[in-house]
Amino acid sequence: MMNQFPKLLIVMGIVLVAVGVIWMLGGRWFNLGRLPGDIVIDKGSFKFYFPIVTCIVISVVLSLIAYVVRVFFK
Repeated sequence: MMNQFPKLLIVMGIVLVAVGVIWMLGGRWFNLGRLPGDIVIDKGSFKFYFPIVTCIVISVVLSLIAYVVRVFFK
């Protein structure tokens, strides 16, 4: 059990680096903060922004990553 923890940390680090690179390079094409379905209310000096679709997309991606890690380390 203890020798699997360093492997998990290495995989998590690689995943975080990959996500960061994809986010940095793909930010021009994947407008993750402004997806259709995100709620924006702009009335004068008041602006309300709730990124519901962005939250759902991030949740699905993180769930898939967790599933792959779980299968990989089982």
